[in-house]
Amino acid sequence: MTSNARKLPTGFGRLWTAQTISSLGDGVSHAALPLLALTLTRDPMALAVVTAAGTLPWLLFGVLGGALVDRWDRRRTMWVTDAARAALLAIPAAAAALDVLSIPLLAAVAFLLGLGGLFFDTAATAYLPDLLGRDPALLERANSRLRGAQTAASGFAGPPAGSALLALGRAFPLLADAVSFALSALLVRSLPATPRPVPQARELLLRQARAGASYVFRDQLLLGLALRPAVGNIAFLAVETVLALFAHDRLGIGTFGFGLLLTAEATGGLLGAAIASFLGRRLGIGTALTCTAAVEGLAVLGLATASNPYVAGLALAVCGAGMGATMVLGPSLRQAIVPAHLMGRVASTSRMLAMCAAPFGAFLGGWLATAHDVRTPLYAAAGLLLTMTAVTSTMTSNRRVEAALRAAAAPADDPDHPGRSDRPDHPGRSDHPEPQDPVRRSAVQGSEGPLTGAGPGAAKKR
Repeated sequence: MTSNARKLPTGFGRLWTAQTISSLGDGVSHAALPLLALTLTRDPMALAVVTAAGTLPWLLFGVLGGALVDRWDRRRTMWVTDAARAALLAIPAAAAALDVLSIPLLAAVAFLLGLGGLFFDTAATAYLPDLLGRDPALLERANSRLRGAQTAASGFAGPPAGSALLALGRAFPLLADAVSFALSALLVRSLPATPRPVPQARELLLRQARAGASYVFRDQLLLGLALRPAVGNIAFLAVETVLALFAHDRLGIGTFGFGLLLTAEATGGLLGAAIASFLGRRLGIGTALTCTAAVEGLAVLGLATASNPYVAGLALAVCGAGMGATMVLGPSLRQAIVPAHLMGRVASTSRMLAMCAAPFGAFLGGWLATAHDVRTPLYAAAGLLLTMTAVTSTMTSNRRVEAALRAAAAPADDPDHPGRSDRPDHPGRSDHPEPQDPVRRSAVQGSEGPLTGAGPGAAKKR
């Protein structure tokens, strides 16, 4: 039986439900927090501080967080983190109810929520391949469903709900997000246990973290997969920082209309997640990733030139489609080719590069809007995205993708195969080489999904 015919396990359904509920809360706060900050200040740089604060934990603790996740029980890390974030949100909710909410408090809460997101997202990324037996086709199907549900919840239902809740009172969107984290924690705690990472005795945490980072930086394909969202986050955070102001001052959109504008982006994201597998089969994953990146850049350029809400909504929908497809194809490929004992560190290193770039984008957007015009950050973002597309196109080519998948399926007893992790010239070389996983090997070799096809059309990520 091929992996395409296999069903996703029951545990995936609980994980899918937990992340959908949490994404609904994220959608509420995604629309409400910029509007909430606007009730406190009109200073673009102050808004940038709140936006950037949520990404700073990745800059400070990203690689170390991945090393810790590779030591800890991943399921427990997820539910404890969500429970802590639910409790944390009670603080700004109380401050809003008592009318003592401030920009510094919002920034501090954003920082702590970002720290929780670091541990949860890294653990979830490492947990999914273990839950699915590292089957490439199942990983792609699972990521497509997760991305689609998250987009629908955080993009369709969440933003209008956030705007409506904010109209009832400033504390209501924060309380809604807290409830979503609490429900997610309960569901994640009921997930099936997976094997804990193999302990690496007497190895310092910093050394483990360095090994994970080295694995990414010495592999052209993994580096390309990491650089694309890193540069993309500079661009997208520059846009996000001024989007509420742009929508209000240039497009004449009110509070409820802003929520609908974000919903347009989510509509495209849902479509992109749905067609990701088709694009991977038709174009090959490398070419598909390059095309979706180019689409994102052109769409942001369209947003910059928009003179009415309808053109802006269409541009955001097209941009969302490109991001939706990218965030299915990229993570699925990474999860299929990275060894299990390095997954947490590789995931956190890749995410760290993306998240560390975000504060620069936030401050860039605030500075450009202050020094020039609110449209200027949008033009700058489009230029960055298109330049990044050209630079990384060869790093994530179809040829590199096919070679990486062949290496991941290498027999353990073949010393000359490029997939051997103990070869001195292999980027995955470690003092603790991973034993070959027969489940993973058979899944990669036996899959007929888009991750393992032959030929130019079949080569093939909160």
